[in-house]
Amino acid sequence: MAKSQSVWGIEIGQTALKALRCTMVDGEVMADAFDFIEYPKILSQPEADADELVSDAINQLLERNDSITDKVCVSVPGQSGLAKFFKPPPVEVKKVGDIVRYEARQQIPFDLADVVWDFQMMPGSMVEEGYALESEVGLFAMKREQAYRQLAPFDRSDIEVDVVQLAPLSLYNMLAYDRMSDRLDADLFDPDNPPASSVVLSIGTDSSDLIITNGFRIWQRSMPIGGNHFTRQLTKDLKLTFAKAEHLKRNAREAVDPKLVFQTMRPVFNDLVTEVQRSIGFFRSLDKKAEIGELLLTGNTVKMPGLAAYLEKNLGYDVQVLDRFNRLTGDDVMANPAFRDNAPTFAVCYGLCLQGLGSSQMHTSLVPREILTERMIRAKKPWTVAALAMLLLGMSGHYAFTERSWATTHDDLWSNSVSAVTAMEGYKSDHQSKDDELDAKLSYLNVMGKEVSGNAERRLKWLEIIKTVNNAVPRKSFVDGKIPTRQEVPFDEREDIHVTRFDTKYYDDLKDWWTEELAQRYREEFRNWALLTNKELDEEEEAALLSDAGPEGAGWVFELSCYHDYNKESLTTGGGEIGSNHVRRVMTSSFLPDNPLSKTVELPRSDGGKEIYTLAEMGISYPLMLDDNDPKLVKIANPDYDPAAGFDGDEGETGGDGEDDKDSEPAFFQVPRLEFVFQMVWQEQPLADRVAKKEAERAAEKERQAEEKKRAADAAAATP
Repeated sequence: MAKSQSVWGIEIGQTALKALRCTMVDGEVMADAFDFIEYPKILSQPEADADELVSDAINQLLERNDSITDKVCVSVPGQSGLAKFFKPPPVEVKKVGDIVRYEARQQIPFDLADVVWDFQMMPGSMVEEGYALESEVGLFAMKREQAYRQLAPFDRSDIEVDVVQLAPLSLYNMLAYDRMSDRLDADLFDPDNPPASSVVLSIGTDSSDLIITNGFRIWQRSMPIGGNHFTRQLTKDLKLTFAKAEHLKRNAREAVDPKLVFQTMRPVFNDLVTEVQRSIGFFRSLDKKAEIGELLLTGNTVKMPGLAAYLEKNLGYDVQVLDRFNRLTGDDVMANPAFRDNAPTFAVCYGLCLQGLGSSQMHTSLVPREILTERMIRAKKPWTVAALAMLLLGMSGHYAFTERSWATTHDDLWSNSVSAVTAMEGYKSDHQSKDDELDAKLSYLNVMGKEVSGNAERRLKWLEIIKTVNNAVPRKSFVDGKIPTRQEVPFDEREDIHVTRFDTKYYDDLKDWWTEELAQRYREEFRNWALLTNKELDEEEEAALLSDAGPEGAGWVFELSCYHDYNKESLTTGGGEIGSNHVRRVMTSSFLPDNPLSKTVELPRSDGGKEIYTLAEMGISYPLMLDDNDPKLVKIANPDYDPAAGFDGDEGETGGDGEDDKDSEPAFFQVPRLEFVFQMVWQEQPLADRVAKKEAERAAEKERQAEEKKRAADAAAATP
């Protein structure tokens, strides 16, 4: 059946079927039809036959709209599927699919054969020259059985569903197109300074979806609380039937005692606020740079009197109800009283229409692959039959002409020649097969020989150097590899250096990196380090420092983005150092070659043993702190914070508890933090060279000891 240019977005809710049809007109999305079909009963009620109610609603939709020949996009609840977001390592774009397949096996707790899944790279991902550098990938999945269950009512009504999308992602598509199009069109995303995020709370009948997005990144969670919880609370406390309680909830202001109604529902209000606070708090712990700008409400539950005001008062955000869409046109629909009355519940349908029209950011679909293949085959059957008919006609004609030519030919005339050619062909094939077999064996032996005799050390060099750098980074507060609690060691008394980013760059000639400005900075840092560690430079050392021409030859430059919180002013007493001096004291000392405080690393040998190397033996040199900054106060989220405890303040710089309530935990701690960039040079020292050098040193030491022992024996023998 031919599809038109319009798209139907259909959401099967717990209380009603919502449908919106949109068309692209002159680059704008126009709504030209809608429907809101409320079920006689809520689908989750025990006595309700959900399949029958949904099928009846779809049939009503077909009757009211003269059947549906447009493209159809359908949503499924967020809790019906799985949505995971992860950052792949820098890789070619064409290999992202392989990484996602591996990630799918790890993240999806079912056999992939039993799951429908899809993925895509998120907006703002950095792709240069075919490589995905800074990117984030969304992985979405749903059990195949669940997908067929969602499509069953449409199959019974002969409606072909083109797209199946998770409701939270449809809400994201709506928000990205309707309110964040400017920032997405610019396609400028700085992960270190992201734009403000919006929180979308879609309150359903039995559950709610919470989505936090800045247009480029998404975080979503389904919460087990919805509009029915308010109804059940009224049923329980006021001893009403479910139908009467639902009517009272929707018309609370017209009740005999509105105050009693709101007091009865207050525990559910509190539970909803707590769930939202917990979700936002958990999101902030994952993304400490995110800023929340607003909270948007969708779903017909938001029409309940006082809900938006209560959330705004208790959450402290600007709360708005999504009862209008900025970029959706179509006066016939937008001006319809029924649409205006139910506008908050059409946000998901709007997002589905945007995906169907190709104007959405997310374009994944969870329609089972075998259904799409079956449709494609069905659509191509007429063309296939026509092609086969033409082929059969052509072959028939060819057969007729061939048969006519064959009638003029005599087999006996060519039989001897054909036999001779056949025999020679067999002889040639035997020798060619043997030659191919020998050639393949030779190629295999050549490859194996190169692999066995080749240099396999290159496989280990990055593992060795990463372990070397990781081992040298100071972690003085760790006990048996564990991070201490803030009660054991306050944040501003921890001497640890934290690395947030590790970048590398290769130079054919390190002179290109060693500029005069960098050399001057290195000399200043070396003098500061010497002054801090009470190592006075004599004239010879100062002259050597000034004449140092820097590293020579090819090599790598490592750049570490780091920070530390060891900036408490009181720590300067007793010889302690904070700020940049702390970096020089522990970080520079750890990486500086020929320094007694420089770290060592134990690495395996090719013979199964282990060897200890200094950083200089590993090829590390010229450690340098690039910037000399001042500490700045930062907020650290408290994992022990309980929103219900009512603590309003932040913890001060000293790391102590707040004074407002001694039994409660603050939401954040304020700590002076120094962020800095640290560089060093690495010139590869092959494993074989290092081992040979160690063996030579040990052999020389044995010879020296043997010589001393011999001299001692000779001296003893010469003594009378």
